[in-house]
Formats: sequence, C-alpha cells, structure tokens
Amino acid sequence: MPKYLIARTVPPLTEEETAAAGKRSIAVCEEMGIKWIKSYYSAKDGKFYCEYEAPSVEAIYEHGRRAQLPVDSVSLISGEFDPSMFK
Repeated sequence: MPKYLIARTVPPLTEEETAAAGKRSIAVCEEMGIKWIKSYYSAKDGKFYCEYEAPSVEAIYEHGRRAQLPVDSVSLISGEFDPSMFK
C-alpha cells in the first residue's frame, strides 16, 4: 500500500486534546482500512508530520475529515533512506 507524509498545522494542544485526536485517528483508520505509522510534532512550528499507509491521497483527506484532523498537504513517499544505506 502506498505511504504518505501529511503536514498538519495545529494550535497549541493539551495532552488530553492530543490523546483524543490520536484515538479519533485510530478509530477512523480501522473503519477505512488504513494504517497510521508514525507522527512527529514540532511545537515551535505548530505542526504535526504524520506517516500513513493508505490506498490513495483521497483516502488521506477523507481520514482527516472524519477524524477532525487538519490536512495542509499530502505527499506520496517515493523512497525511504537512512544513514546505514550509505556506509
């Protein structure tokens, strides 16, 4: 299944708000048959960067709508690299 990187701009969130958003995401992923892999958060920039597996870009936007999560941009991941590959 294709992997996507999603950028989300968010206001400052409490731990409770972050947990609620995570639970909504998981529930919608289960409904839609997509997979949340990992997310990174930058408090300084007010952004989440999330990696998901989904059948299409449209599925990512639909997930965001259903889970009430903002979606600024969606990028198809064409390759994965880490330092060990270049030693």
